[in-house]
Amino acid sequence: MTLLEKEVMKLLLDGADPALAVLRQQLEYARLAKRENTGVGFYTKFTIPDSVPRLDEGKSFKFGDVVADIDGLKHGAGFLLFVTDGALDELEGYCYDEAWPKEVIGFKLAYFGGSGRDMKSLRQAIKS
Repeated sequence: MTLLEKEVMKLLLDGADPALAVLRQQLEYARLAKRENTGVGFYTKFTIPDSVPRLDEGKSFKFGDVVADIDGLKHGAGFLLFVTDGALDELEGYCYDEAWPKEVIGFKLAYFGGSGRDMKSLRQAIKS
């Protein structure tokens, strides 16, 4: 993974929720299956070995409360993490009304809203 992807995943999976703990364990064993640059962002697809624990009941959901200021982007960027059948599936990065930089060098990450993580909303996304 790129440095940006690693840092985004670190923030997305941070927290005391048991589901996040399972997803962090999956990330330790995740392999990059595919990366697609869309011109306005990217999709990074993961594969998780069958031997690594999945979330109970094979849950599928998405969440994305991490945003970024990225050198070369006037309006910043956002990220979505897709969990499919209880496993990390895909990270999406996107920007707003401009082209994604060819190379991301400088960036600053934060949670949406700037003050901290809204664990209540995150738990609702995980339970849906």
